[in-house]
Amino acid sequence: MDKFHGLPVLTFPQASSADPLPADPASVAWRMQCGMYTGDEASDDYWNRFTETVPLEQVRALVIGSAWYGSDGWPDDAVEKLVGLSSRLTGLEALFLGDLEFEESEISWITQSDVTPLLQAYPRLRELGVRGSEDLAFPAVRHEGLRTLRFETGGLPASVVRNVAASDLPSLECLELWLGDENYGCDTTVEDLRPLLTGERLPSLRHLGLQNSRFQDEIAAAVAHAPVVPRLASLRLSMGALGDEGAAALLSGQPLTHLRFLDLHHHYLSDAMMLRVWDALEPAGVRVDLSEQEKDDEMDEGTRYVAVAE
Repeated sequence: MDKFHGLPVLTFPQASSADPLPADPASVAWRMQCGMYTGDEASDDYWNRFTETVPLEQVRALVIGSAWYGSDGWPDDAVEKLVGLSSRLTGLEALFLGDLEFEESEISWITQSDVTPLLQAYPRLRELGVRGSEDLAFPAVRHEGLRTLRFETGGLPASVVRNVAASDLPSLECLELWLGDENYGCDTTVEDLRPLLTGERLPSLRHLGLQNSRFQDEIAAAVAHAPVVPRLASLRLSMGALGDEGAAALLSGQPLTHLRFLDLHHHYLSDAMMLRVWDALEPAGVRVDLSEQEKDDEMDEGTRYVAVAE
């Protein structure tokens, strides 16, 4: 990640580094990343040096990478450490768990845990992002201040989706779910998504992403008549197996001309359907992303794939 929460991401340097720290700790999102890919400083030493060096009360955003996340990471340790620092991280507004690229760990190997203790420990948190879904848990929770919630996965469990839908998040403006592939843990169905599409428990929602799914056509058909859509400013149905059937359902449903942005990138639309989408929406001022057009295998209709799986 280069930016997070509107701030440039700065990796807290290793002990051997001579790089100076920024004069204003609130001007960056601090990435905690150590271990075999960044140096040989032990993770506990690295963490303790961060807490002793940086004025924690001025930190606005934190990004946690290796060694706490990955195929051999310790997500429970990261959560416990962060919960234990809540009395010092009094200005924390944003937190991202699992900032790894595939050289460090495939996304399906990234182990998580129950992340809701962080919401309980940080009532002022505005943004929470999570990458990876192995052992991920998200019991239904109430949080007054959270504005952005993002799960980036190659396979999102239905239990997480259902509990997000059952949570009380009155300030949530942006919800993004990368649903993934059933071969990597996605057992979510359209029925699990329907409570979210009513918008009843998310009165402030303005940006919705239901992405990276093999059943993107079904999602598009459900979204076409979803009560939440008229109050959205942006809609993301990208990164999945969306085809002409889903796009046609979307266009034949309720008007989408109020949207500022419709993200459909990584799709299986024909050239003719892409023109239909552009002609229907862009003259009304909707910015439509139809990049990354994928092609069906003429010999095998089951070859469509999501953008992020393993």
